[in-house]
Amino acid sequence: MPTVIEALKNRSSKRAYLPKPVPREIQEKIFNAAAMTPSGANMQPWKVLAISNVDTLTKIGDAIISKMNEGVVHDQFIQYYPVKWVNPYKKRRIVTGSGLYKLMEVDRKDDETRKQMWHDNFRWFGAQTVFFVFTDKANIDEAQGALIDCGAYMQSIMLAAQEFGIDTCPQGSTTEFGKVVAEVLETPDNLALLYSVVLGYEDKEAKINTYQPARVSLEESVTFID
Repeated sequence: MPTVIEALKNRSSKRAYLPKPVPREIQEKIFNAAAMTPSGANMQPWKVLAISNVDTLTKIGDAIISKMNEGVVHDQFIQYYPVKWVNPYKKRRIVTGSGLYKLMEVDRKDDETRKQMWHDNFRWFGAQTVFFVFTDKANIDEAQGALIDCGAYMQSIMLAAQEFGIDTCPQGSTTEFGKVVAEVLETPDNLALLYSVVLGYEDKEAKINTYQPARVSLEESVTFID
């Protein structure tokens, strides 16, 4: 069993999975652990649809890719990425993306392969279990606390999954098409999709799963005041 520190350091987002769903009993154990995530006023603002039905996941993916093919950039409840990218964040984004393409030997001018790699997000990288996390729209109406709490909940899910040998990949890409997901799933009008998390068993033979984006040094992100 990994320690919390080991789980934090060893976890990485996997982008190729074996076609094997996460057993229901393990999903429940992950959720029971993640339920202990603290939240403001104990709101527990997360509402999850845990889907291991391949047909349903395919319908969601098809709907998103269809929107993309129509030229729709996003159809979302919340603005996930910055509207105006500034450094050093813009540079980190570019370095991370170029590093992944370099590993996979994809030329910068190979638009078709790059598009297919982006579509892989909505094929769930071959995984058969995806958690879609929503919150009530009232929670994020002129307020952001629920977004912070649900972000902590995401981390709890991914760390808890490590105990059961389950790999994960959080998806901001799905956030960008949250309204499409909601339409396919026919969720209540009061709910807004915040993100999804792919869960499963990594394909250890897949080259893409060796990718480890760099982290900045402690000095770049932390200032100690003694």
